[in-house]
Amino acid sequence: MNDSLRFACTGCGKCCTGHHVPLTLDEARRWAASGGQVVVLIEGFVSDGPGMPADQREHVLRRSHPVPCGAGEVRVSVTFAAFNPGRCRNLDANDLCTIYESRPLVCRIYPVEINPHIPLRPENKDCPPEAWEQGPELIHGSLPVDPQLAALVQASRQADRDDIGAKVAVCQALGMTTSALKGNGFTAYLPDMMAFATALAQVSSAADDGWTLHVEQPELVNDLQGLGLRTTAEAPVYYAFIGF
Repeated sequence: MNDSLRFACTGCGKCCTGHHVPLTLDEARRWAASGGQVVVLIEGFVSDGPGMPADQREHVLRRSHPVPCGAGEVRVSVTFAAFNPGRCRNLDANDLCTIYESRPLVCRIYPVEINPHIPLRPENKDCPPEAWEQGPELIHGSLPVDPQLAALVQASRQADRDDIGAKVAVCQALGMTTSALKGNGFTAYLPDMMAFATALAQVSSAADDGWTLHVEQPELVNDLQGLGLRTTAEAPVYYAFIGF
C-alpha cells in the first residue's frame, strides 16, 4: 500500500448496497425505532487460547465480554448491524442518503477501517477507481489525515468497548447465546424487532446465562471441550452459521 491515499466520494451508492452497517447501541435503538431490521453477529474466543489472535490481543479484549460456557469461560464480541441485503432503506432513487445528517458513525468514517489491524486497501472497497484519484489526502501511512475523521474512528472504537456489556445482555435476554469461534466464522441472528427494541430499552448489563460455541471441525471441538467449554455442531434453527 502507498504511504498516502487520496479519496473523494463519487456518490455511486455502492457502499450503501449489500452491506450490513455496524451500529452503536444508540444507533441500533434509532434504527429499530424507525422500522429497520437489525442483524446480530457474534464471535467468541478463549483468552490466550482458541480464537485469540495474539497480534490483536488488546483490541479484541477491549471490545469483548466474558460469558460462562460449559464449565469454562469465553469472551464474545457482538455486532449490531443495520440489515441491508440490498439497497439501504435510507438510499433514495438518486443514490442520496436521506438521513445524511444523522447517519451512523461507520457511514461517516467509510472508507477508513475501524480495526487498527486492518490496513485500508482500495481493492477491498466498492468505490470506483476514480474515487482514489481525486480529492484530499485521506490516509498517510496508516492514520487518517483529517483530525475530525480520526476522532470519529476513535469514537467508534470506544463505543464498541462501552456498549459490549449491554449488547451481550440484549443477546441473553433474547436467547441469542450461541457464538462462533473468532476466525472460524460468525453466528448471525435476525431478531424480532419489537422484542429487540424492548430488550434494548430494559437491559443495561449482562447476566450470567450459559453460552455455547458453534464449531464443526472435530479437532477444534476436542480442543474446546478439553477446556470445559460447551460446543454444538447441530444444524442451527434460530440463527445462521457463517463459516470462514
